Amino acid sequence: SREQPIFSTRAHVFQIDPNTKKNWVPTSKHAVTVSYFYDSTRNVYRIISLDGSKAIINSTITPNMTFTKTSQKFGQWADSRANTVYGLGFSSEHHLSKFADKFQEFKEAARLAKEKSQEKMELASTPSQESAGGDIQSPLTPESINGTDDERATPEVTQNSEPRAEPTQNALPFTHRYRFHSH
Repeated sequence: SREQPIFSTRAHVFQIDPNTKKNWVPTSKHAVTVSYFYDSTRNVYRIISLDGSKAIINSTITPNMTFTKTSQKFGQWADSRANTVYGLGFSSEHHLSKFADKFQEFKEAARLAKEKSQEKMELASTPSQESAGGDIQSPLTPESINGTDDERATPEVTQNSEPRAEPTQNALPFTHRYRFHSH
């Protein structure tokens, strides 16, 4: 991608030894540039580091990743997609904490982006009640119109691959719980 890095730093790059899962294996012989990129086509943030032309880090930041400072100049994060743990050795504590701050910032941005895209998908699949002009054109079933219990509407959304193939199994636990609530 031709994107400009949003933030760059220099660090020694390590990866966890795939066999022992304990030892660090250096993947760069010396300090290399480690950069955060924003990929606007996929709406994701990545951490990329090149050693020459070889990408030694290409990690997409997801909301459930955590960057951990394990010493004053060393930090790590696990990337389940790449099935590895990346480690970075910095020249100073300041560089480490700057990188950690950015990680937190872009992780939060990734979380918001993910929520937005999920909202978009939900809006596309179910017309929302606000935009449907009250309940009249609402796609919901009659018995749920008088309640604003969103939970009622969800089972049909998640299982719309087979629309109400087994109505009793889906509906029963819900109606019980609902009746329970309202008395």
